[in-house]
Amino acid sequence: MKGMATYDFMESMRNTNEWLGASARAFASYPVFGLVPHPMFKVMSAWGRITERSFARMVIKPDWGIRTIVGSDDRDHLVNVETVVARPFGDLIHFNVVGREPMARRVLLVAPMSGHYSTLVRSTVLSLLPDCDVFVTDWHNARDIPVSAGKFDVEDYTLYLVDFMRHLGPETNVVAVCQPAPLTLAATAYLAEEHPDAQPRTLTLIGGPIDPDAAPTEVTDFGRRLTMGQLEHLAIQRVGFKYAGAGRLVYPGLLQLASFISMNMDRHSQAFSDKILAAAKGEDGERDAHNRFYDEYLSVMDMTAEFYLSTVERIFKNREIATNTFEVAGKRVDIGKITDVAVKTVEGTEDDISAPGQCRAALALCTGLPDSKKASHLEPGAGHYGIFAGKSWRKNIRPLVLDFIDQNSGTDRPKRSGAKARIRAV
Repeated sequence: MKGMATYDFMESMRNTNEWLGASARAFASYPVFGLVPHPMFKVMSAWGRITERSFARMVIKPDWGIRTIVGSDDRDHLVNVETVVARPFGDLIHFNVVGREPMARRVLLVAPMSGHYSTLVRSTVLSLLPDCDVFVTDWHNARDIPVSAGKFDVEDYTLYLVDFMRHLGPETNVVAVCQPAPLTLAATAYLAEEHPDAQPRTLTLIGGPIDPDAAPTEVTDFGRRLTMGQLEHLAIQRVGFKYAGAGRLVYPGLLQLASFISMNMDRHSQAFSDKILAAAKGEDGERDAHNRFYDEYLSVMDMTAEFYLSTVERIFKNREIATNTFEVAGKRVDIGKITDVAVKTVEGTEDDISAPGQCRAALALCTGLPDSKKASHLEPGAGHYGIFAGKSWRKNIRPLVLDFIDQNSGTDRPKRSGAKARIRAV
């Protein structure tokens, strides 16, 4: 599986399906078929349009699409996405709201690097922008990074987070979503020992696998069923000749997408069937719910092989974070060294990726932290995406996170912008 041929074969299959969709759409859309009152041509055109769009999205990085927000002064403020710290495998970006007064809350949102781009947390950013100065980790697609840039594994990821936190300073409130939760906890502990003056003020961990064995799921069971040799053989390929990272060993985004879809095949099949029928009837839209979701969901990125394999081996199999034995550059990172950073965990009762108990395990590891600086929340009825991007996040979890930040700010609580803070996005 490690040859370039398999990587290029998957890309060729994707390209072929995109071409088939475009051909079907073009053929069925000829005006002459308007003289034939048969629904087949409308269905064929709809199938072609949706197929072409779906397969084209798989190699396109989504745009953040956040143009302006309306502030508490009832004025439109432009939002500029600016790179603050540039690194080969990921940048620290800032959503600069032009002309707005400085915000009391500075938030670093650590986006997951688990197959999708950082834009997966777009709605989280949108919900925080009215009340916070927001920074986000923007991870790069491994296929676009030359081999000369070197490796990138869980230790490198942790040191990236350390650099980002040091750059932002001690007034930062860190929110880590899903996959980066264990490594963000490790980065915070690293700072507590090596650079205590740069520690963040608060750390909120949302649905992350701190201790995968605390509540096993299909994801954790998969990691236990396969040996590292089997996993490397099945999942790892070399980037093909088309991209700048040609020859780099990666876990391909297209392969990840296939596994994502297979977990809920019935639901995705039904969604696309319904979309084709709606399009054939002329009842679909460019930015309807289906397109908004799948334009993001189908856009996938490659992960470096060393990051994927070290995550499975060290976080899931060996449970180095859960047992407090994680090392960075040969030095053990002691999570018990966290004594000043307030830590909160958030979980959803219906989370089938990081089940309740996995994330809350972080609080037990923070042995040097008083109970007054620990908090947890279990959201009833919320699934994995709901706890950071859905209705549960907007209505219940987001206010709790902001209150947690305020309670540990050491200053008077900033005034919430409330209903007047509206967001405009493309």
